[in-house]
Amino acid sequence: MSDEITLFESQWLGLYRKGHWDYVRRPNSDACVGILAITDKNEILLVEQFRIPLGKKVIEIPAGLVGDEPEFRGESLAATAGRELMEETGYRAGRIEFLISSPTSAGMTPEITHLFYATQLVQENEGGGTASEDIAVYKMPLTELRDFLSKKQSEGLLVDFKIHAALAAAGLGF
Repeated sequence: MSDEITLFESQWLGLYRKGHWDYVRRPNSDACVGILAITDKNEILLVEQFRIPLGKKVIEIPAGLVGDEPEFRGESLAATAGRELMEETGYRAGRIEFLISSPTSAGMTPEITHLFYATQLVQENEGGGTASEDIAVYKMPLTELRDFLSKKQSEGLLVDFKIHAALAAAGLGF
């Protein structure tokens, strides 16, 4: 039996306590995927979206929750990565390989982030996410990534660390 106490729970987020520690968890998902998508021309796909908790736009690799919707419960991590890549960027991956798993924020949530490397990409649509999302898609040569991220930061956007983690895990650090 768990010694977890529910302090608050909504459809999307819960606040819990074990012993002296409070933490958050999503009631409908305990994992997320991030996708390092690289084209055959050595271009990286990134997304930009407004993140309400930060109050700012963030540059990220495509990502999504695992099993958070009833029709996707039981879906494999790799299948989720492929679906999220298509949904957010409009690209289908011919190959998706696992890179690394890591706690998202070990002191705050039990969520685990699973990073994947997607290649053999074919664009099928414009992407942009679901009707409730407003996602801009960027495709650029890896050689221009550092300058692009610096420019975005100077414009007041934030850069998600998973970009750097995925590049390092794939041996493509820049």
